[in-house]
Amino acid sequence: MISIHVQILLIILFWNSDCQIIPKIEECGLSCSQGIHCKSKPSSGIFNSFCHDAPASLSPMVLKSMKISTVMKCIQGSPCSLHLNIKGTLSLDENIRGLEICSLSLDTQQSQCTNVRFARKKTKMLNGKKVQVQFNCIEVNVAQHIYVTMKTVPNYCEVKLSQEYYVEDCRNSDVGKYISACSAGKFDYNVDRARKIISVNVSDFLRDQDYYVRLCHKWFTCEDVGAFAVIKGKESLKSVSLKYSQLLPCLCIEGWLAIPDARRIQLCPFENGKYYTKVLWDNIVYNPATQTLAWEPACPVLVVVNLCRLMKSNDHCEDIQNSFKNSPEKQVKYSRVDTHPRLCMKFTTKQGSWVKCPFAHGEFPAWKMRTAAVAEQIQVFFTSQMKAQFSVLVCNRTQLASCESVGMHHSVSVGDSLSITMSREMCRSAICIQGWRTDVDYSVPLQICDIHCDFRGQTYGDGNPAKAMTHRMKSVHSLH
Repeated sequence: MISIHVQILLIILFWNSDCQIIPKIEECGLSCSQGIHCKSKPSSGIFNSFCHDAPASLSPMVLKSMKISTVMKCIQGSPCSLHLNIKGTLSLDENIRGLEICSLSLDTQQSQCTNVRFARKKTKMLNGKKVQVQFNCIEVNVAQHIYVTMKTVPNYCEVKLSQEYYVEDCRNSDVGKYISACSAGKFDYNVDRARKIISVNVSDFLRDQDYYVRLCHKWFTCEDVGAFAVIKGKESLKSVSLKYSQLLPCLCIEGWLAIPDARRIQLCPFENGKYYTKVLWDNIVYNPATQTLAWEPACPVLVVVNLCRLMKSNDHCEDIQNSFKNSPEKQVKYSRVDTHPRLCMKFTTKQGSWVKCPFAHGEFPAWKMRTAAVAEQIQVFFTSQMKAQFSVLVCNRTQLASCESVGMHHSVSVGDSLSITMSREMCRSAICIQGWRTDVDYSVPLQICDIHCDFRGQTYGDGNPAKAMTHRMKSVHSLH
């Protein structure tokens, strides 16, 4: 666990990196202190790559220090460019004719070297004096990882300074504002719904530089939806076509220049409410082995999820208590769920509510309840293709979906029957027989109402007094 002090220090360091002001120059060049005339010329670095033993009189500390920073060369009418500003301190010695400064890109393995030579007469006069050398003509790229070395000429072994350096990236305010490589471009797009294609036209980005475009689903980061397309910098046509499967609220277009740590731009044109469609709620999966019902959203969406009972009379879905869950994460799960066709999932957002009934198509085992009037009793029995336990009660229906108990709860198993004695007072239209599964955590209560106590051996099925419900189902592993 990182301590609070370390976290604060990291925040300060990143803040300083992003907000650090980069000095601007109009011309790059070389300068030496002490009035010493010095000049530079490009070098391959090969001839000075092999070192020699230093004379005994030469101190290994002849090179004192090296500091590296970034400067920005800006000329009116031209784009700005980034350069390394390298400062080194050298103690003058008659055995040293100059310095070699090299930079190696650890990203591309490309190197640049420069030889710095001193006027020999002036050097002899100031033998032992310290001179500061400043050179800022090595051009670098945004976010480049550089290895810089400073050696003496001739190259004496163990007389060398080296340092790794990271060039600022596009998050730096000056780099992001003035360096054209950080210009992320602009998008125009067109949607062909018939072919499910989004055509993207890109403008205002660095010429002769390749540009990447992709579709992604925006979560904490933007996750890939298929491969990205490349717009070649040398091509005159700056557009691509990207295929999509569904227009979802989190579907975004993302683009960036083909350079390390390039700034990315995103356009998410489908965030408004009309794209909150049934597709968002399709990914419902049921696992018969664990009796787990799960939903995984295709997009991050603020939604309240709950189970509900689909009412046969008016297609209203009555909420099941203690099943409400918010969806801040990627998945909502319900364990030990009844697979009855009327058990559904309800999704509620600011845009509205949607109901999905994953068991409605007869693909999962279901159960049915029947009653029969025999003598002065009502017999209740259940049939199912699987083992199950049920509870039964006589209730007074106060509302369409509400039923208040007027007697004891009775337990019954599949294949068994239960006899309930009915009095004349109980035989009225508001009285129902209600049954539900008790061997699961989430079950739909079914009711048989309008029971006529004329005791002529009439049989009733749940939800329909004239006809019993039947369901033939087979088990599958997932629903979409």
